[in-house]
Amino acid sequence: MNVLLVTSYWPNLHYFFYVLNASIINIEQFDNYSKQSYRNRTQILSANGILNLSIPIKKNKSEKVINSIEISYKEDWQKNHWRAITSAYKNSPYFDFFEEDLKVFYSNKYNLLIDYNTEQLKFIVKVLKQKKNIQLTKQYERNPDSFIDLRTIIHPKHSYSSDKLLANKLDQSYYQTFENKISFTPNLSILDLLFNKGLHTIDYLKSIDL
Repeated sequence: MNVLLVTSYWPNLHYFFYVLNASIINIEQFDNYSKQSYRNRTQILSANGILNLSIPIKKNKSEKVINSIEISYKEDWQKNHWRAITSAYKNSPYFDFFEEDLKVFYSNKYNLLIDYNTEQLKFIVKVLKQKKNIQLTKQYERNPDSFIDLRTIIHPKHSYSSDKLLANKLDQSYYQTFENKISFTPNLSILDLLFNKGLHTIDYLKSIDL
């Protein structure tokens, strides 16, 4: 299976399910940037429920193609995001195991959003000891015939349950840090699964049969 995905900030499990099952992962770099998407947004689970973390982007560019979108550092969002992640997951089983490697993404500065997101994706794939062919598109194709087009499928406005291939398979629960306070919350950032399941993250995702 070859898939075509948009770039995403710490992708959710819906997104990563396809990454795991794909032979070739094509990341679209010529689509137009759109607000309120996962391109610069991820969802983690805090003590008060779902928390959205958004990367600010520079707004003084007329060009909106995703491969030209620059990250803004006018505000110290890296410090705020890392503080939120630490607060949410410091007591999770595997936070200490991944802390130092992940902290790099909140100390090093990346100019382009797509570069930042792509490095995160490659990091997760490497951590899970998966060999995946991750590449950026060479041109924009409205109706690609060699890839499963998921560019509009995985979106905050679309429930993963509407994906006929997955149906409700992501409802399969796993331990979450605040499970004594908050009922199981599916389809969060891959970070939630990684911090709570460690390298068994791959077992969870593989248990979801196509």
